[in-house]
This record gives sequence, C-alpha cells and structure tokens, in this order.
Amino acid sequence: MEQALKPRLSGVSTAPAKPRGHTGAMLAADVAPRRWIGALGIAAFLGAWQLAALLIADPSTLASPLAVVAGFVRMLHEPFAGSTLETHLLASLRRFGAGFGLSVLIGVPLGLLMGWFKMLDALVKPLFDLLRFIAPIAWVPFAVLWFGTGFGGPVLIIFAGAFPACVIGAYGGARLVDGRLLEAARMLGARDLRILLEVIVPSAMPAIVSALRVAAGNAWQSLVGAELIVATSGLAYLMVRGQMNRTIVIVLIGMLAIGLVGLLIEWLFRHFERDVQRRLGQADQP
Repeated sequence: MEQALKPRLSGVSTAPAKPRGHTGAMLAADVAPRRWIGALGIAAFLGAWQLAALLIADPSTLASPLAVVAGFVRMLHEPFAGSTLETHLLASLRRFGAGFGLSVLIGVPLGLLMGWFKMLDALVKPLFDLLRFIAPIAWVPFAVLWFGTGFGGPVLIIFAGAFPACVIGAYGGARLVDGRLLEAARMLGARDLRILLEVIVPSAMPAIVSALRVAAGNAWQSLVGAELIVATSGLAYLMVRGQMNRTIVIVLIGMLAIGLVGLLIEWLFRHFERDVQRRLGQADQP
C-alpha cells in the first residue's frame, strides 16, 4: 500500500540523498581512535581496581580482577547456590525473554492503536500516564503476593519495566506518520485496518525498533531488581547468596555477568536498529 501511494503524491518532494562516501570515510577514521581510547579507559579501570585490592588486602571486602576471572571460570563447572553459572544465566534469560516478549506483544499493538484511534487514545492515555511513572521495583509486593517466588513474579516486574517504552515508541511512530500518505490512502478507498497495517506500521517501524532497544535495557535492569527479591535462581540471586555468605568474589562475578549480558543485548538491538534503518533507506547512525 505504501509503495503504491508514493508515486501518486506528485506534490511531495523528497530531499536529495547525502553523499555517503566522504562521510563513511570520516566515520571510519574517527572510530579507530575512539576504540583505542576506550581500551585505555578499561585498562586504567582494571589497573586501579587491582591496586585497590592490593592496598585493602582483605578478600572479604574487595577481590582482585584476577580472582574474579578465576572464580568466573571455576563457576562454569562448579555449582554455587545449587547451580552453575550457566544455569543461573539461563534462568535469568528465560525470565527476561518472557517479560520482554509479553511487553512487546501487548505494548506495541496498543501504542499503534492509541496513535491511530483517537477514542482509544482518550480512553487509555490517562491511565497509562499514571501507571508508567510507577517504578518497576514498586510492583514487587504485588509480584510476591500474586506469584510468590515462582516464575511469574519476576516476569511481572520485567513487564512493568519494558511495557511503557514499547507503548510510547509505537504511539509516537504512529502519530508522526506523514499525513499526506494517510490522505492518499483514504482517496484510494483504503479502510482503517488496511491503513494501519500497510501505511502506519511500516512508517512507524524505525520508532518501534528504537523503542524496543530502550525497552530491552529497561527489562534487563528490572530483571536484576526482581531477582534480588523474588527469585530463587538467576544472576542477581547469585549475588544475594554471595552477599549472605560474605563472598565478594561471587558478588562481583554476578555483577560482571549482568554487565556482559546487558552489553550483548544492547549490541544486538543496536545492530538490529541499524539494519532496519538501512532497509528503509535511512542514513546509518554513527
């Protein structure tokens, strides 16, 4: 539908594409120094961490980076708190996938419908604006009362963290669709459902994908808060058990694993976002 509409919009002018060769060369020349600077920053942090561990000289207060790496490798085959590190990681990923997936399945369609149907927007938006300012951690008492320490409690908290970003991104994308495309679709006899599926959804896709990247980060952070309180497995639960046993190495291993997985999630969604932008003919972001 959208492809069929564009040739009929004779009055619509598009901006000329920017030359990308020179810009791409400049970006490539700029990325290499920044990578070296980032590597130096990480090396400086590790050096300061190692020095602090040597000065404190108390393994129950601060473990060295080498001790954390050795413990990380050891936990791959030696269980702690009933499971190995991989098992705790898989438990966290299952909760993350369920909560984040549920927020996408409900939040994105709701945001698109709110952006297209004014009556639904007027009905839902006041309640949504109230609920989205409730921090995910505030849902912990409800999660405990409703689900105990089972699978559903953390999923609810993760859903609460990711759902607002999904709705807001899809809503904003639907509201920013070019009105001339909508008018042309109506002139061609398209009804609301077809306009929604063939004009609004493709036009809103960049905003939706950007919102999913934000929602995934919120979901992963919410999972950490959930597992600290209402879980009996997972990376954050691992940290709790390490703190209870006064084993700082376990706490740092959990923090390291959480950071690495969060970095991987961000990297995957950033590349997915760039791929969608490239397919839609938008300029790549640095």
